[in-house]
Amino acid sequence: MRFGIFVPQGWRMDLVGIEPEQQWDAMSGLARYVDEGDAFESIWVFDHFHTVPAPTQEATHEAWSLMAGFAATTSRVRLGQMCTCMSYRNPAYLAKVAATVDHISGGRLEMGIGGGWYEKEWRAYGYGFPPPRERLGRLREGVRIFRDLWTTGQATLDGEHYQVERARCYPRPLQGTVLPGSELNGIPMWIAGGGEQVTLKIVARYADYANVDGTPEVFAHKSEVLRGHCADVGRDFDAIVRTADYNVFIAETESELDDRFRFYADTLRRGGIPEPKIERSVAAMRRGPAVGTPEQIVETFQGLAGLGLGYAITNFFDAAYDRSGIDLFTSQVIPALGG
Repeated sequence: MRFGIFVPQGWRMDLVGIEPEQQWDAMSGLARYVDEGDAFESIWVFDHFHTVPAPTQEATHEAWSLMAGFAATTSRVRLGQMCTCMSYRNPAYLAKVAATVDHISGGRLEMGIGGGWYEKEWRAYGYGFPPPRERLGRLREGVRIFRDLWTTGQATLDGEHYQVERARCYPRPLQGTVLPGSELNGIPMWIAGGGEQVTLKIVARYADYANVDGTPEVFAHKSEVLRGHCADVGRDFDAIVRTADYNVFIAETESELDDRFRFYADTLRRGGIPEPKIERSVAAMRRGPAVGTPEQIVETFQGLAGLGLGYAITNFFDAAYDRSGIDLFTSQVIPALGG
């Protein structure tokens, strides 16, 4: 199994208490720490503008600015966003941004893309909030534009949502040209979402990686739905790496685990999250698959590997403050899973 890790950028209230002028050091410091090791294949950020579980005045740093920064300050790890919202940027423009980041990084970019869901954020930034059909229609057309620009250097599409005419992307990404990359798309494309009627059909046709809900029952079901869509379009199901994201709370003892959840709740409280939302967030986190001792988490991931999980992206809430959970995971969980 392969592993990635999210770098704290504020969206999940994971920079609370760190002064703004020190936040880049916190983010880039963790990125370099991961880059210098060999446990994690990739680092990731979220494409969001407002914090969760509620909008606050706490920091949320912009994803693609961070991509460029990490591209220039790391040398090994691959760089991804889970996931970029298609409607937040024109896809032809975004394809050009991604190609430039791929060059800055020396060919290490991953493109995570989805239809978007955070309604408060959409409306706050003036995007409206179109119905799912339109958001997913934009996703379908946008990934076609990505693929054409990255693999041929040009794209023309007279679509329902996007119209481009001989848009150019030169230089093309390093991946798929002078460096080995995705045979399908140039820059490897991760399509996120589990919608069975639309999103997983888009995955079957265009994705290198599928990112779906990581709970075992849901993961198994979505995998079978995807298998059916791949058969419908003549795509090799096994050519698509199946992935999921996991909030990791790991400790050697139950009391240490309680301490991590207490820190999580206290941090949300300091950031101004209302108490009922804190209680719901803590309860949801405690139910996650990647919660427990190293042995318990290994057992969970072994079961998921048996269901076809090939790549887990991990999120450690306290990563900007305390790396002991990351170190425990890398020393006891990843080796046991062949990572």
